[in-house]
Amino acid sequence: MGGLSIWHLLILAVVALLLFGGRGKISDLMGDVGKGIKGFRSGLNEPEPPAPIADNSPERLAPIPASPVPATDQPVVR
Repeated sequence: MGGLSIWHLLILAVVALLLFGGRGKISDLMGDVGKGIKGFRSGLNEPEPPAPIADNSPERLAPIPASPVPATDQPVVR
């Protein structure tokens, strides 16, 4: 306990590189993260357009079946 492992040293090295690696790197990095989050949210809010139905698909070529409504007001007895 109390010692630094290789993982602790790697994390410290990455943080130091981000902080002291150059001017504006953190703001550029956070700006890119913000743009990614904004794009993800807008993608979730936009509805997907329905898939177009081809003109020769069976759904368009099949006739519409007649509804089974009796022709008279009398109930159908079977």
